[in-house]
Amino acid sequence: MATVELRFSALPEHVRTARLVAAAVARRAGVDEAVLDEVRLAVGEACSRAVGLHQSVGITAPVKVALIEEEKLFSIEVGDEAPHAVSAERVAGGASADADVEAEEDEMGLAVISGLVDDVEVTTSENGGVIRMSWPTVPPPTVLI
Repeated sequence: MATVELRFSALPEHVRTARLVAAAVARRAGVDEAVLDEVRLAVGEACSRAVGLHQSVGITAPVKVALIEEEKLFSIEVGDEAPHAVSAERVAGGASADADVEAEEDEMGLAVISGLVDDVEVTTSENGGVIRMSWPTVPPPTVLI
């Protein structure tokens, strides 16, 4: 199992770099060429979501991306350190309009990712969250001499 790890400051300008690296590693891992645009878009959306979460609560820790090549599977994990617990204020209906907008944007981002990737798993806790996305790989062609 080969893994490439990427960490970047939670700034929007670094999301493009994460997309490019993810597409290059996915291609090398054997992800079908026709799916690479979906990989790029999904990683961009996941990284943008993580950057937004970090910026909204003032977290200076980097966004973490793991690109994992397994047998017949390529996975990408995008992690953030933003707390995801539902606050009592939000449940009671006392959340601010800004918090409501952020929650809607978060849900929209997850919906976009789910539309792009068949195999998505989202885990969250008060210490952060991870979006894990997976794609099948195609074995390299056999060369007969």
